[in-house]
Amino acid sequence: MSAAAVLAGYAVVVGALAPSLLCRAKWAHRAPALAVLAWQGLMASFLVATVLAVYHLLLAEEHTHDGLAGLISACGLIVGDPGAVASDSGAVLALAVPGAVLMLPPGWLVHCAWQARRARRRHLDLLTLVGEPAPAYDATVVDHAAPAVYCLPGRRCRVVITQGALDVLSEDQLRAVVEHERAHIDGRHHLLHLLAEAFSRSFPGLPLARHAREQTTLLVEMIADDRALRSHPREALASAMYEVAAGRIPPAALGAGGGGALIRLRRVLTPQPRPHRATWLSVAAATVAAPLLPVLVACGH
Repeated sequence: MSAAAVLAGYAVVVGALAPSLLCRAKWAHRAPALAVLAWQGLMASFLVATVLAVYHLLLAEEHTHDGLAGLISACGLIVGDPGAVASDSGAVLALAVPGAVLMLPPGWLVHCAWQARRARRRHLDLLTLVGEPAPAYDATVVDHAAPAVYCLPGRRCRVVITQGALDVLSEDQLRAVVEHERAHIDGRHHLLHLLAEAFSRSFPGLPLARHAREQTTLLVEMIADDRALRSHPREALASAMYEVAAGRIPPAALGAGGGGALIRLRRVLTPQPRPHRATWLSVAAATVAAPLLPVLVACGH
């Protein structure tokens, strides 16, 4: 079987079949940080497999070098006959097309980051006009009736609390939900959102892209929940999440209500044991190995 067929089959498995299995994995919600890493590994593996499959498919008949060695040679990193390579239009095409595929996620990442930064800047300018500082919580309070607590990540990070949240939340609840937002800022969770969003826009309609974006949104909220639970009671966080679950947040912000509030509430109130160390090691090893498998296939052919 040709390398292109093997790599294409691998990409189909990773892009269409593996996401549903990972969504149903019982350990994922018990170890959300590890699950985020697994989704990142699947996205990287799909991208590598797709790029190499396209390269092998286009270069099968035009270039005498196969696999990774041919790619390196065509890039000029192996001393050979550069004139022959330069004159080979098939080789140029075989580099240009997979190169374009490879640059899709970085291109969309830059675009999404620029859009998010612009939205955060507009909202920060608005907060300068209508917000009031709350030094006790190191946050900004806005006069809005709906209870909501959210953060604006980035260089000018800010935690925002509406007056409605101040009215309905107790002191313990408020500090628990603020700690949740601090976890988002300290963990730079907006970068994980950007990576998943960029991959989703690069490959619209791909099951992996859709599930990775949805699950990343849910999992980073669980990571922040776990951070808040280190120093605050479960009941305080759960009740605060319930109160602010319906609160609307601006674009490019991360909110304590967030997506999957019901799933997170159940998780906070009915804690489950962490996965066994063997599960951690096996998932971490598989995540690291997944992007390397297509390269090994390419080298083998």
